[in-house]
Amino acid sequence: MSLDLRGHVALVTGGNGGIGLGMASGLAKAGAAIAIWGRNSVKNDEAKAALERLGAKARAYVVDVTSEEQVAEAMKRAVGDLGRVDSCFANAGVGKAAAFPEMTLADWNAVVDINLVGAFLTFREASRHMIERGGGGKLVGIASIGSIHGMPRQAQYSASKAGLTAMVRSLAVELARHGIQANTILPGWIETDMTEGARSWDKLRETVVHRTPARRWGTPADFEGIAVYLASRASDFHTGDTIRIDGGYAVF
Repeated sequence: MSLDLRGHVALVTGGNGGIGLGMASGLAKAGAAIAIWGRNSVKNDEAKAALERLGAKARAYVVDVTSEEQVAEAMKRAVGDLGRVDSCFANAGVGKAAAFPEMTLADWNAVVDINLVGAFLTFREASRHMIERGGGGKLVGIASIGSIHGMPRQAQYSASKAGLTAMVRSLAVELARHGIQANTILPGWIETDMTEGARSWDKLRETVVHRTPARRWGTPADFEGIAVYLASRASDFHTGDTIRIDGGYAVF
């Protein structure tokens, strides 16, 4: 099957930087039109310009994915501006270190609301559109190897990402009759703004490299190919999976 995405419309939440922009860039290079959601209007505009330089038709929307109203409205706007949404990448996420015995409910909710509730709202609106439009579609959740490895001081982050993978497996089963495939990507240690603090800790930075068979940290560009594959018709029989992009970290 062709990986040519001309005529395809992809939506990427948190698409204004890091892994999200890496995936959006790969989709743009393959010919897709791109809608990106993010809370920072300046980063949104910069990402939109970068995608347009790659030749893509791009739109950027200021959206808080924890807001049911904003998510529903932004989906309508994306469909109105670009005509449809064929693939939806729920990538918006945050992390916040907190020792579990001292963790507050606010600490917990601040992460779970974005990483899990936000993905639920995004996928719900995307699936409604795909079912009404007909012709199937692709739902892709961006989780973490933290969903399969213990992460100290990150219980709420790990729980949110494990919940995301479980939700996506359920969607793969429930929505298959509508021609919708649902899969999850599990990034390893990636050079993004979110991991800047971890990378500034020499011991951790070196430990990650030593533990990773690829002997390096990942970059957002490492997610271009998997995004194109999961958005394309080439993945029409691939659903309910969790795909690690971690340089071999989890198996070593």
